[in-house]
Amino acid sequence: METTAFKRVLITGINGSAGSYLAEYIIERQPTVEVHGISRWHSTTVPNIAEEDRAKAINHECDLTDFSSVFSVISTVQPDAICHVASHANVLASFTNPLAVLNNNIMGTANLFEAVRMSKSNPVILLCSTSEVYGQVDPKYVPITEECPMNPSSPYAVSKASQDLLGWTYFRAYGMKIIRTRMFTYINPKRSDLFATSFARQIARIEEGLQRELVYGNLDSVRTIIDVRDAMDAYWHALLSCRPGEVYNIGGTVSMTVGDFLKLLIEKSRIPIPARQDTSLLRPADVTLQIPNVEKFAVETGWKARHSVESSVQLLLAHWRKKAAEEKRNREIPC
Repeated sequence: METTAFKRVLITGINGSAGSYLAEYIIERQPTVEVHGISRWHSTTVPNIAEEDRAKAINHECDLTDFSSVFSVISTVQPDAICHVASHANVLASFTNPLAVLNNNIMGTANLFEAVRMSKSNPVILLCSTSEVYGQVDPKYVPITEECPMNPSSPYAVSKASQDLLGWTYFRAYGMKIIRTRMFTYINPKRSDLFATSFARQIARIEEGLQRELVYGNLDSVRTIIDVRDAMDAYWHALLSCRPGEVYNIGGTVSMTVGDFLKLLIEKSRIPIPARQDTSLLRPADVTLQIPNVEKFAVETGWKARHSVESSVQLLLAHWRKKAAEEKRNREIPC
């Protein structure tokens, strides 16, 4: 696909963690692009988007599980590009609330595709999926290419595999310009359920005396790390240069165990960090080997990661130290 200039981009889940980072990226790096976003009317009242960027993003209250509201937004905005990042994305929670996750993620995506089709618009759609669709991979498929069979290990991963297949079907059946990406582990300070973010949050709270010890789940899982800033840059490159109908792995080049990443964070802590395993954080079925082959994406887009793991660690700790300091100040304010 030839490089395309977009005038109007719609981001689903714009007030979520990934959606807000993507909105900030486009607003700050692509100032001629008009940014619109979908957020649920009953979602958080405090947007994740940086305050200086909020006024530049046009927000539309809409629940993706309500087809009429989705159709209304698509018809009104008429975007020439859509970044579909909205999702219930907590893997562990999906084992407790599987039907909610399946319904939200699958039907929300189906409604979005149908709304685009029924409105007769023809945007490029970036379907942002996850490496979780590969599940527990046979070592013979590592590094994981796009041809690796999908073998989801959680209800969340099943929902994302279903989204992926819907994207392929709507491309084949209706000629919709849907690009599928599968993002590997990325460092996202705004998502506290991710292992790296949870560790940084707990360390910051222990430093402020708000928590006594750090708890963790499985430390043996091997992951390839990518910074959220590089991830958002990759999504933009995907919109511009990737081919509809194709699927692309996106990820970093540095692999380590979850335990090794925890050690990196603890080395940067200001005080000793007591830590113990909490078995409630262990998943009923885990994915422990996630090393991608990203050659296809790199060749077609020219993209490469620019932020080091060290930089990601600094980003995480700076974010959560600020949050922990605010929490401590609020606790100290007399009633």
